[in-house]
Amino acid sequence: LLIQSEAGFLSVTGTPEDPAKAGCSIADIAAGMYAYTGILAALLQRQQTGEGSRIDVSMLEALTEWMSYPLYYAFEGASAPERSGAAHATIYPYGPFEAGDGKTVMLGLQNEREWAAFCADVLRQSGLATDPRFAANARRHANRVALRALILDVFRTLTAAEVVERLDAAQIANARVNTMDDVWVHPQLEARKRWTAVATPVGEIPALQPPGTSDAYAYRMDAVPALGEHTDAILRELGYAEGDIAALRRERAV
Repeated sequence: LLIQSEAGFLSVTGTPEDPAKAGCSIADIAAGMYAYTGILAALLQRQQTGEGSRIDVSMLEALTEWMSYPLYYAFEGASAPERSGAAHATIYPYGPFEAGDGKTVMLGLQNEREWAAFCADVLRQSGLATDPRFAANARRHANRVALRALILDVFRTLTAAEVVERLDAAQIANARVNTMDDVWVHPQLEARKRWTAVATPVGEIPALQPPGTSDAYAYRMDAVPALGEHTDAILRELGYAEGDIAALRRERAV
């Protein structure tokens, strides 16, 4: 959270009233991913030159790299994107909308063709596409309060499934706002066979395989070790003699 603050993430995330942190530890993950790519690059360098390298990764630098869009948006004193909750900061309509059954649909319009299709096939108000208030994205964004009210007037008469059906027919990108329970049973993860099971000291647990697949290898999904299971083996690798290891155990250092 401190790194999210230092990297400016909180300044562009949340609602206009309150900043919000990410729902997962993005700074730690960002640093881990750059450490991973740095290690791969070092292995390639060693293969080609026979020389190793020291890798230095900073969480601040890693997350600042991920901030590139809002960072350069605010280059040389320009205004940064405003905090806009779960909605897009500069494109409208692009965000969450509640349907009549209380469920939320996320939708995103990318261009004027999609805006016309949205009016005709989703809202079923073709004339809205040429309404001067909404005739271009900049105008839709400026008049988003009025436009949101018009959209919700239609969506309140539909279930979320019916909204999605219309969006799909109009070829407009959309998504469900899933809970953690929904993600556990997400049909796409099931279809892609992303779930497996790994052993732990207290039994098997489900585990998500690393993203991406390869026809050249399968991911290792080894058992989760018990506390101290590999202590002796690691100490031996570090050059400790059996007597030294026994002494460390007597002293409860390990």
